[in-house]
Amino acid sequence: MSPPPEPDGARLSGRAWGVLFVLCGAIFLEGIDVAMLNVALPSIRVDLGMSTGELQWVMSAYVVGYGGFMLLGGRAADLFGRRRTFLLWLTVFLLFSGLGGFAEDGSTLIVARFVTGVAAAFMTPAGLVIGIDAALSPTLTPRLVNRFGNARVIFGGLVLAVLSYALFLPVGDDWTYAAMFPSLITLGLAFSLAYGPLTIVATEGIDEEEQGLTGGLLYTAFQFGAALGLSTVTAVNIAATAEGGSPKALLDGYHAALLVPLIAAALAALISAFGLRDRPGAAADDAPRAAPGAAEGAETAEAAR
Repeated sequence: MSPPPEPDGARLSGRAWGVLFVLCGAIFLEGIDVAMLNVALPSIRVDLGMSTGELQWVMSAYVVGYGGFMLLGGRAADLFGRRRTFLLWLTVFLLFSGLGGFAEDGSTLIVARFVTGVAAAFMTPAGLVIGIDAALSPTLTPRLVNRFGNARVIFGGLVLAVLSYALFLPVGDDWTYAAMFPSLITLGLAFSLAYGPLTIVATEGIDEEEQGLTGGLLYTAFQFGAALGLSTVTAVNIAATAEGGSPKALLDGYHAALLVPLIAAALAALISAFGLRDRPGAAADDAPRAAPGAAEGAETAEAAR
């Protein structure tokens, strides 16, 4: 017997692929904006003659703007439209990122970083909801969630996260990037499995006019958890290193610190296994939405709002 044909709702149209490409690019810019700055901080300090306190504000200004305006950004997407909010603040993000690159003094750079963080706070919740409607729901719901359920997909992603962190534990000073590559790939796959269903579960049943605020709350929770996790990892690393500067002391600190995300991922997997339950009748409720033409309606009507 031949397998049943794949529903049309599980395929993305060209427009939806374009929306997904733009959203991924915007989120990539938001992430790389922070990652690249860490590398550039020594050069920024020398070129602009900034003190240690001023240099700290180059990083903190972005975080303050990003975290402080996230919920307001989500609500703005509800009130003024997701597409309009996303495009407006993406433009602001790009303009002030460029301004920061051409800054000739520390004050200009700090202001540019703050406005860039605010722009990211308005842009990200709107982009998150657009991505759910245009890409995550039409693809993940028919293919994975309807087949295995949200709880199982999330659990599988978290188990992969545990595995990826476990692969990092024997890290040594002779490790190359090639040796770490399997762990990084596994971690990326774990994130891709867990993030989509977790986002869908968090926004399921929320009124349409409240989706932006929900996205802001969700992203705030992600950022708070990440900040708490990084703080814990740093504290454990410093305590385990015991002020030793030898390679062995540094490795001992890294090994102890890597246990933190491993334990956190294991606890999350345990919670998802026993604390998450698929909504009764979810597959039946989602079936009409996975029917032919349903996904295109979400892409054209919802993502364009």
